[in-house]
Amino acid sequence: MAGATLVVLPLLPDRSMGPYGALNPHSMWLLVILVMAISAAGYIAVRILGARFGLPLAGLASGFISSTATIGAMGARAAKKPDVLAAAVAAAVLSTVATIVQMALVIAATSMPTLRSLSASLIYAGLTAVLYGTVFTVRAVRQQAEGEAQSGRAISFGMAVTFALTLSGILIASAALREWFGETGIVVAAALVGFVDTHSAAISVASLVASGKMSAADAVAPILAGLSTNTISKVILAGTNGGRSFALRVIPGLVAVALAAWLGASLQVLTH
Repeated sequence: MAGATLVVLPLLPDRSMGPYGALNPHSMWLLVILVMAISAAGYIAVRILGARFGLPLAGLASGFISSTATIGAMGARAAKKPDVLAAAVAAAVLSTVATIVQMALVIAATSMPTLRSLSASLIYAGLTAVLYGTVFTVRAVRQQAEGEAQSGRAISFGMAVTFALTLSGILIASAALREWFGETGIVVAAALVGFVDTHSAAISVASLVASGKMSAADAVAPILAGLSTNTISKVILAGTNGGRSFALRVIPGLVAVALAAWLGASLQVLTH
């Protein structure tokens, strides 16, 4: 961990390169370090609290750093230790609670009118994530297996690199779409950014509202488009990192959260 952070990271170029200029080696290596840190945090939480309680709490906390990275890390853990599958699923889904909370905070800091327009979406999505995550947290608590707390490695370098390579593929694909189809609107742009970071998409759109270039009501669709494409990235990582059992449990929760956000927006429009 120290070598990756203090030796390798400073040597990597911090500029865009590769196909369509989509890759930044410095940023991608930061993701490798981040995933290793999340894995280590989950390991420590499990050793202290046990798998049944530690993983869900670690997932919720790590979601404030990166929900996408958390899902990748928890998927790898579930693939290696099937006895903590329910706890890893709870951690993955609860990380999306942090995504919604963090989105509300960054939008509030950028444009309060945008936050009010998105209030129903964020509430519906947040409640859905909490309910789905709670179901698997309860299942994890009922499990008797505690072997995960006594074994395993704190850091998996190979898993972290696999995650970064998968996300690199997503970056290249989104850059290719931008190159082929051009800037056809704010919705498309926000959706492309959302493949990598839904918060960046939300901040950019909210900034347009704050500068008077867009109404708060018109900002809802682009922001939710970014949230939806970010969900696609999470679905891909859940499927590639966690295996079939993990994916079949996590993906419905991720899709339900995204659909709840759109449902909240639709109901808010109808009531106004």
